[in-house]
This record gives sequence, C-alpha cells and structure tokens, in this order.
Amino acid sequence: MHVLSAAEMREADRRCIEELGIPGAVLMNTAGTAVFHEVHARCGQCPGPVGIVCGKGNNGGDGFVAARLALLADMQPRTILLGKASELRGDAALFCGVYRRLGGSLIEATSEDAVRDAVGDLAESSVLVDAVLGTGTQGEVRGLSRAAIEAWPAGYTVAVDVPSGLDADTGAPCGCAIRADVTVTFQFRKRGFDAPGAAAYTGRLETVDIGIPAVCADDAAWAALTATWADAGKTR
Repeated sequence: MHVLSAAEMREADRRCIEELGIPGAVLMNTAGTAVFHEVHARCGQCPGPVGIVCGKGNNGGDGFVAARLALLADMQPRTILLGKASELRGDAALFCGVYRRLGGSLIEATSEDAVRDAVGDLAESSVLVDAVLGTGTQGEVRGLSRAAIEAWPAGYTVAVDVPSGLDADTGAPCGCAIRADVTVTFQFRKRGFDAPGAAAYTGRLETVDIGIPAVCADDAAWAALTATWADAGKTR
C-alpha cells in the first residue's frame, strides 16, 4: 500500500484529474459516499440526527456529499458551514448547491462566537462528521476552524480524510485537532498516521478506494505511462 505525504497526495490528485481526465467531482462524490456509509453504519446502532461541520475547501465538499445522502436517507442532517456559501468554489460549491436545492438546511457560521454556538448545539447528534480541514493543514490552526475544533462535542466522530488540525505529514496536532473515533481516508494512507500518538486523533482508520489509479502515486510508473502517450502521439 502506498503511504503518501500531503504533497505527494496533491500530486496524485492532480495527475488523476488534470492528466488522466477523471473529474474531481466524481472523486469527491465517491469520497463523500464512503463517509456516508460509515455514518449510516453507526446510525443503525444509535438513531438520531447527524451533525456535519464543513470547511470551505474540498473536505467541506466531501461533507456536503455526505449531508446530501443523509438527507435522502431521512437521517436529519444538521449541517454547518464555516463561512458563507457564496464563498465556496469549484466542486465544494457544486455539492453544497445540490444539498440545498434538495431542501437541506445550512447554518452559515461567519464568526468565532457563531461557530462555537452552532457546533456546541450538535451535542445531541448520534454521529458527528468532521469535514473542516484536510491534508494541507500546517502551522497553527486559527480562526473559525480553531473555534470549531475547540467547541467540538464529545460525541462519536467520523473524520473526513484526516482529523481537522492534524498535520498529515507529522501526525502532530497543529495547536489543536479533532479526536475522531474513525477516520475515513481516501485512496492512500497518509504518512503522519503512523507517527507515535497519531492514533489518539485518527481512531480507527479506514482507507477507501475513490478511483485514483495507483499509478498516480508512483513516480516511476507514472513516467513510464506518460512516455507511452508521447510515443503513441496521444493527447490527454
């Protein structure tokens, strides 16, 4: 199994989307669906509303996919966005829009106090979904993201790709980090997950296939593959 740094994961994503041509929205929908399956498995044991907290990046987009599926399954998603929906871009904006057009409710928390209040109100949720920050987190977590992490209730938590605030390369918290019960990480295990102490934040790890071919994470194999494109005169 490939174990990647955050930079290597970004490059694998780029190769998959920009070079192979697999749409990022397809990968995001598959990732969010895997998160939903983990939530659904837990809710079968503990029925009740699902609390989902989304950042403005791709992790948030994965969260909106899970929120949409929870809505369609009558699981009463209570979804918070750290910021305004109008600030979303790309695939995250796409899936937020789908969720809302289906009738999903959304709290736009735009101040640290509003974030603390909204996240604190999720304490009665049967499952919490952490879709705030992803593998690009480095340095001290601040602002709305920090407010969300510090206000996080004590309930069962599913982290999207990496617990928010955890450095995916070192496995250390960036000042603060979510302590998840399970982390659904996508395609390749992240290097920091094997660091001493990281398991206290990740909980159980589930590495799921979202459709990124293994060749995208292997420099030598990738070079050999792309050489065949040139030899055959193929366009991408």
